[in-house]
Amino acid sequence: MPSPRPLRLVLAVNPAASSGQGGVRAREAAALLRARGATVTELVRGSGSALAAAVAGEIDGADAVLVAGGDGTVNLVANVLAGTGVPLGVIPAGTGNDAARLLGVPLGSVQGAVEAALSALELPPKSLDLGLIEWDGGQRHFLAVASAGFDARVNERANSWRWPRGAAKYTLALLRELATFRPIPFELTVDGTPRNERAMLVSVANGPSLGGGMRVAPEARADDGVLDLFVVRPLTRLALLGVFPKVFRGQHVGHPAVDLSRASKVSLGGSGVVVYADGERVAPAPVTISVVPGALAVLAVPASSDPQRSGAA
Repeated sequence: MPSPRPLRLVLAVNPAASSGQGGVRAREAAALLRARGATVTELVRGSGSALAAAVAGEIDGADAVLVAGGDGTVNLVANVLAGTGVPLGVIPAGTGNDAARLLGVPLGSVQGAVEAALSALELPPKSLDLGLIEWDGGQRHFLAVASAGFDARVNERANSWRWPRGAAKYTLALLRELATFRPIPFELTVDGTPRNERAMLVSVANGPSLGGGMRVAPEARADDGVLDLFVVRPLTRLALLGVFPKVFRGQHVGHPAVDLSRASKVSLGGSGVVVYADGERVAPAPVTISVVPGALAVLAVPASSDPQRSGAA
C-alpha cells in the first residue's frame, strides 16, 4: 500500500498580533506541524490585503489554512475561504480570540491548538454559518459578532491607543467611553419589520461572544442558520457597569434592559453609527446583516472532546 501523502497546510501569520505573539506562536506551530509530517507553507505579510491575496494564491490543493493571529486575521482569512470548502483552523494569538472560542480551540497552548487541528483533519470538516454585512459599495463576512454602539465606540477608542496593550487597553477604553456615552437612536429593520430603538448597544451574533469572551448571545450557534440580535436599552452609567461583568458569564439574560431575539436579516442605521465585526471596523451605517448558512468549512473541536472549551459551536 502506498503511504498517504503528507498534509499540505497553509499557515497565515499576523506577526504583530498580541504584541508579537503571532509570529512566536506561528513558528512554534509550524515546527510542531512539520514534526508530525505535514508540509507547511508559511505566509507572513505586512498588510491584511497582502496576506489575503497570498492565502488566495495558496489554497488550491491545500488541506486546510491555519491562522496564527487574532480575530481580525481570522476574519480576513474566513472571507477568502468562504464558499471554497477549504477548512479554516486557528492557532490563537490575539487579544480577544473569540473565533478560537467558537471553534473550541484551546487558548493557552500552541501544542493544544495544533493537536486540535490535526485531530479535526481526521474527520470531515464542519460547516459553519457566516454573517454577511452589506453596505453601499461593499460587503464583508464575519464569523462571531457584528456590533454597533457602545462596544464599537470602545473599540474605536482602544484601537487609537498604542498603550496599554492587551485586555487592559479595552478595559481602560471602556471606562473612558462610559464617561461621555449617550444612548443612540438606532433605525432597525428586523426580518422586514421596522423597529426604532434608543439603545446603548446593538449586536448581531453568529456566535456567542465578542471582546475576549463577553457572551453577549450565550445561546447563539454558528450552525443553526439564524442570527441572534442583542439589544441593550438605555441604562445609567452605574447600571451599565453592573451589567457588563455579567456578560462574561452570560448572566445578563433576563435583565430588563436586555433584549435577545433571533433573526435572519437585520438592517441597521443611525446617525454616526459605525459597525464593527470580529473586533475590526467594517463600515458606517446603514448596513444590512444577513446569515449565509454553511458558508465556511472549519476545523472545530467536537463538543465532547474538550471539557474546557468555551462557546464552541
